[in-house]
Amino acid sequence: MSHIVTTQWKKNVQFESDNPSGHKVLIDLGPENGGKGEGLRPKALMLTALAGCSGVDITPMLEKMKVEIEDFKIVIEGHLTEDTPSYYHTVTVDYHFYGKDLDEKKINRAVNLSVDKYCGVMEMFRRFAEIKVTSHFHNS
Repeated sequence: MSHIVTTQWKKNVQFESDNPSGHKVLIDLGPENGGKGEGLRPKALMLTALAGCSGVDITPMLEKMKVEIEDFKIVIEGHLTEDTPSYYHTVTVDYHFYGKDLDEKKINRAVNLSVDKYCGVMEMFRRFAEIKVTSHFHNS
């Protein structure tokens, strides 16, 4: 199986990239790098892909486990090397779960299954970065 995306130059350092789903994303750099900041930055887009990949693993698992949550967010911080080209050498992934009487054991199981078994983007990141994962529970 393969994925094909086409990325088209729009202007300056701005590009529009499609996705096998048919949706598009705008990529641009900030003014400090010659762009206008009108799109997503390429390296940060990698972190977005990591969060999305893990999130779409976790929410269906929680549903199957009959675990109810009110809200869920993933905060990722990527630490870049000083070298050129820079890349993420360490990535921290913080999962935040919100709700009443959260079942921490089942939620941790879903997170661990995503991190250790199902999330292909996480596996790609492991090839070049140290990954630090923490779950946070916000009971209301």
